[in-house]
Amino acid sequence: MRVVITGANRGIGKVLHDRYQSRGDEVIGTARGGKDGMVALDVTQPESFATMHEAVGDNPVDLLICNAGVYADKYEPLTDGYPADMWANTFATNVTGVFQTIQTLLPNLLAAKGKIAIISSTMASQERAPGGSYIYRASKAAVLNLGRNLAVDLTSHEVAVGIYHPGWVITDMGGEDADITVDEACAGLVQRFDALSMQTTGCFETWDGHPHPY
Repeated sequence: MRVVITGANRGIGKVLHDRYQSRGDEVIGTARGGKDGMVALDVTQPESFATMHEAVGDNPVDLLICNAGVYADKYEPLTDGYPADMWANTFATNVTGVFQTIQTLLPNLLAAKGKIAIISSTMASQERAPGGSYIYRASKAAVLNLGRNLAVDLTSHEVAVGIYHPGWVITDMGGEDADITVDEACAGLVQRFDALSMQTTGCFETWDGHPHPY
């Protein structure tokens, strides 16, 4: 199986990369710096996608994992925080970058009748809305919407799309007080991606297999 993972140089992306590689899959990982065997890809720069396209070539892609993301507004005050450039940069990474990644590799996914896994968050949910982190929440809600609509449009092409909450994970983004380790999260996510099918396309699920409220 050929797997492409964005943001594969650290955190969830790196552990997913190593897991797939260790089970014998061909893995193409991307990272902004392009070091340590990663393909250089800055998802905020449209011209950067040509590098990824060249690395993948015309080869079918069985699984695309859109993992690259940022969380810049964790401590922003409502009164005078959340500057416009933070909105623009976050959406460029968390939403536009996901769409352009999928768009670039769409011929490869169609050739394989592959799968697309989008890492969103519980913070995308409109039912679970405790406030704060407005930019990150809005971007993850947007990418959830993106995934749901892609699932509809790609059904006739037999390309399944799943959207996933990876859990509150102990990473640089999640912090040390998070609930689960990155290994626990990735073990569950790999199971979710393996189970994704045309029967479940458009799903929004947790890392451990539960339907997530929208």
